[in-house]
Order: sequence, then C-alpha cells, then structure tokens
Amino acid sequence: MSSNYNHWLVALSLVVAMVVSYTALRLASRVAGSERRGARVWVGIGAIAMGIGIWSMHFVGMLAFDLPISLAYDVATTLASLAVAIVVSGFALAITSGGRLTVPRLAGAAVFMGSGIAAMHYMGMAAITVLPGISYDPFLVALSILIAIVASFVALWLFFQLREGNTLLQQVKRIGAAVVMGLAISGMHYTGMAASRFASGSFCRGGVALQNNWFAAAIGVFALGLLVVTLVTAVYDAHLQSRARVQALRLEQANAELQHQATHDALTGLPNRLLFVDRLGREIAHAERDGHKFAVLVVDLDRFKVINDSLGHGPGDQLLIEIARRLSSTVRSADTVARTGGDEFLLLLTDIREASDAAVTAAKIISELGKSLDLNGTELQTTASIGVSLYPVDGSDSDTLVARADEAMYFAKQAGRNGFHFFNPTMSVFSRERLDLERDLRRALPMKQFEVHYQPKVDVVTGRMNSVEALLRWRHPTRGLVGPLEFIPIAEETGLMLPIGEWVLREACREAARWSNPLRVSVNLSPVQFRHGDLPSLVHAILLETGLPPARLELEVTEGVLINDFERTVSILRRLKSLGVRVAMDDFGTGYSSLSYLQAFPFDKIKIDQRFICNLEHDAQSATIVRAVIGLARGLNIPVLAEGVETQAQLNFLAAEHCDKVQGFLIGRPEPISHYAKCVGRKKAAPADVIPLRRQSVA
Repeated sequence: MSSNYNHWLVALSLVVAMVVSYTALRLASRVAGSERRGARVWVGIGAIAMGIGIWSMHFVGMLAFDLPISLAYDVATTLASLAVAIVVSGFALAITSGGRLTVPRLAGAAVFMGSGIAAMHYMGMAAITVLPGISYDPFLVALSILIAIVASFVALWLFFQLREGNTLLQQVKRIGAAVVMGLAISGMHYTGMAASRFASGSFCRGGVALQNNWFAAAIGVFALGLLVVTLVTAVYDAHLQSRARVQALRLEQANAELQHQATHDALTGLPNRLLFVDRLGREIAHAERDGHKFAVLVVDLDRFKVINDSLGHGPGDQLLIEIARRLSSTVRSADTVARTGGDEFLLLLTDIREASDAAVTAAKIISELGKSLDLNGTELQTTASIGVSLYPVDGSDSDTLVARADEAMYFAKQAGRNGFHFFNPTMSVFSRERLDLERDLRRALPMKQFEVHYQPKVDVVTGRMNSVEALLRWRHPTRGLVGPLEFIPIAEETGLMLPIGEWVLREACREAARWSNPLRVSVNLSPVQFRHGDLPSLVHAILLETGLPPARLELEVTEGVLINDFERTVSILRRLKSLGVRVAMDDFGTGYSSLSYLQAFPFDKIKIDQRFICNLEHDAQSATIVRAVIGLARGLNIPVLAEGVETQAQLNFLAAEHCDKVQGFLIGRPEPISHYAKCVGRKKAAPADVIPLRRQSVA
C-alpha cells in the first residue's frame, strides 16, 4: 500500500525531539544540582515531561504518516506506550544524577534505554487497529533498535557531561547536543516507520479514528508547551537555588570571618588568647595520654610604651606586626604564637624533650627581636623579657601554666630585662606581693593615702634654707609609710603615675602658696608625664589655680626624660621655662650624654647624684667626678646642688670645692610640712630659718 508523509508534521516532530533533548539536558543539570530529596522530585517531574515529549514526538511522527485509509488507534495500547516513555525518561535522569558514570554502566543503561524507546515505538505502532496486521522489515527493525541504543548511549553521556555549569559556552554545547540528539531520536523513529509494511486492501477495525493533521498539531503544541513550562520552571528553580547557594556561601563566609575574628588578633592575624587557651587545652590532653612535655612562654616587649608614645600608634602597630612575624618565623610550624593584647605574646612549644629546648628557643627569640628595624625612617632596636613554664612540672592546667610563665616574665623584667627566666616556686610569693601592692596602689589616691613630705635645701656658705623638695610618700593602712622606690616603678608601668604626678604637683604648689616665707618648692617629674598630655598647660593651670608665683616652682627632670625623645622633651622644657618656672637636672652624671644635654638646654640647676656623694670618703674616682662637675657648673654659671649628704666629712669636701647648695639627712630628713612650719611660715629669715653647718678647713 502506497504511503507518504506530511512534511509540516515531520518538521514539528523534529522540533519536539530537539526541545525534548534540550529539556532533558537542563533537567539532568537540575537533578544533579539538587539535594537528595529535591533530586527525587525533579526526577519525577522530568520523567513525566520528557516521557510525554518523547511520546508526543513519536505520535506526531506517526500521524504525519499518510495512508489511503483512515487509521484508528487502540487507546489502552497507546497509553501503555506513553507509560513506557515516562519510565525510560525517569531512568535516564536517575542514571545520570550519580557521582560516577563508568563505561560499562553507561553501556548497560544505553541498552536498557534504547530498548525501552524502541519498545515504546513499536507498542505505538501496535496500537493501530489495522487488518491484516503490520509486517516489518527485520533489517530495518534491527537498525532502528541499534540507532535507539546508540542514541541513548550518546544522550546519557551528554547528560552526564553537560549537567554542570551555566556559562555561555556550556549553553551553546547543550543546544548543539540537543540538535544532535533530536535528529538521532527522529532517525530511530522514522527508521522504524520505514520498517513497517501495510498490505494492500488493509482496513482499520475498532479503535479511535483521528483527524491526523489537526490532532497531530494539537499534540505537538501541547508537548512543546509542557516542555517549555518544565524548562522554564527548571531554569527558574535553578536560579533560585543558585541564589540560595550564594547566600548560604556568603553566610558561611561571614560565619567563618566572625569565627576568625573571635579567635584571632585583628592587627597581627595571630591567634588570640581564646584560641591559644583552646590549643593549650588540647595539648594538655595530648600530653596526658602520651606523657610528653611542652612549654608555655610569655613574651613582653621592653619599653614598648615609650616607643608607642614617642612615635605614635601607627609605627607602634607596625612594630607589633614585625614582632609577630619574627616570633612566627623563629618557632616551628607545629608551635603556636598568639597575641593577647598590647605588647604581650604567648607561645606554646609543643612536644619538647628537655627544658633546654625551651631555653634554646627563648634565646633565639631574644636574639631575633634584638635585631634593629626601620620604622618610617627611625631605626629602633627592641628587647623582650620572657617567662617560661613547663608541663607538667609547673602546672597541669591552662590557667596555672600561663600565670606561672607570666610570673617568670615579670621576674625577668625585674632582673634587668632583655632575657628569659624559667618559673620557680619562689617567684610566686614575689608576684603575689607585687599584685597586692598594685591593687592597693590603685586605691591609694581616691582614699587619700598619699602624703607630700619636704626636705630642705640649704646654702653651703650661709646655711640658709632657700628651697625645699617635695617628696611623695604613701601611708599604707597596713604596711605603714611606703617609700617611692617601692611603688613609683609600679605606678609608671600601670599608668597610675599620671594622676599621682598631677596630685603631687598640685599639692606642693597649693602648700607653698600658703607660706609667708617665699621659699622655692621643687617637684620631680616622671618620664610618663612628658609622654602623655600637655604638661606645660597642666603646670600653667595649677599655678593659676593655686596662686603660686611661677618663680617659686622648680621642676626636676632626670636624664631618662631626655633619652626617650630628645627634641620633643627639649621643646616641652622650653615651654615650661617660658612660664617662668625653673628647671633642674636631677641625678647629673649617671648618663652617657649629660654634657650634651647641658649644651642643648639652659638648666637652672644641676643636682649631683647621691651615689657619687656617698662614696666621697673612700672612693677617689667619685671625688674626682664631683670636683669636675662642680668646676663644670661654675664654668657654665649654673648653680650646683649635692644631694644625699649624710656626713660632716662629705659636707666639708663640698664646701671646700665651693658647692653652692646641699641636701641630705645631715641637713634634714623628708618630713611633713608641719615639721618645718616655723621656717616656711615667716616672711623674713630668722635664726630658725638657718641650719647650722659645721665645716672644717680643707687644706
């Protein structure tokens, strides 16, 4: 029986096949990109959409086949062929959603899928209720099945290869693959159609007769619509999931960043105390299991506050970053370097054999940190004090090990800095006393425990008291009267020296302003007061507040003030002198550049350090130095005062050398102002104002 094809319907079937192929590729991508539960949903949706699409292409192709007789179709068999198409489609999506697709597995899946497509086609042909039945060319049938298997092999491989990615190139590849797959599917169908033979005089009995052209067009449009809706839904869902993944990734990154910030130092990037303690706890647990040793080191930079205050916080931060780099490069990768704030670092040296291993590392750190570095054109050389504690000798928990390493570090500072010390039990008593003293010192000012005592300074020739030095004393409720050497270093380290120094200056000026006798009062300034705030403005404000004439105030500075930042300090001293106050150099002769300071700034007085005075009687070198200083001062026309005079012999020597003024226990001890009430309360000098000085003639 002669036959022909409706070319429009053939073209429609090709379009449906290609759209089915492209949709299948997108669905494979959607399935692979979904979570397990979502993947199952998309396999189900995709199987229905693809199955209907493949079946529609097949059915439109059959309706495009035109015979001289009207064809009728068995509904049950037709629907069964649709079911086969859906099952095969679901299988294809499921097989390509896994993590691996080996060649044997791909070949087996291609045979199953190709056979299923062929079964769908020939079941659809069998649904035609024609008598006599359709006969087939065995060769073409075999060829159609082979084409179906090969097409399935290629389709499954393409599904797997092109399922990931959404770039423009990937889209072009999918479109090209869809065209090839559509042609292959159509080729299988029309090869199977060519294999069919309709006998002459055939007719249809029963079944449903269809108007080929209109019904085929309706099925094709319906299939295309379904596929387009499925495709758009898949693309939109992929877009939503992609956005969700991006948001989840951003959230994960934000959480990771927050976690990093919570466990790391923002400036240096090193672990902070929280992470260090966590790692220390893990190391303790590890050491308890296998019995190995490890060490905890506390590294504290020496004089970092001086550098930070002199150069500014920017260079100070650069210095800390460089110190962090040097520490990290000195230890092993398995060790931990942490910054706990300020200029303090913690180190965990894991799995050491002996204490000497920790000593070697500490010595390397001292050497490495001691190398000079350049900060904005300023060459600096830093040192550090290191304390070491060992597990399990010095402690078995994190807090104890860190605390004892800290005690050892503080001991290293007290021993002269720029070194390291291992913890020993005797340090604990010393550290506890120091902590108690610091605690009480913080309460001393608000609880009014400080006192100002005054020590007279007298003229060697006349014996007249012409000035007094204000000296700070701390009357502790249980320790009694505490001298400045015990608490001033703590006050300077903890920042308490600023309010304490301001209180002493104000109290001395206030007291001196009440005296009828216009004696001069001298007040010592700490280096800390030069590094913080505006010292000249503070002095000016206190003078105005107390009403003390500037000429009656003398400020004493040590050489250490000038060493830290010479140019800035000299500028401050000049501003102080412009107020009308006097400036004296205290402890002259103890530094290596005292003479250069005399040349740079016109001091109103030089005070010879008491260490030279106390050795006058039995040390010829000290006598020579004192004699030279007095001669130098006389040549520069600067008054000189010798402090620490305790014996008559010392006084006789100074008088013979024409020293201007003296101060010390021989003259008068530091006492509350009430002790010298008669001396300071009279407008004119009286016999009580003169301290008798006995001098022997010196040959």
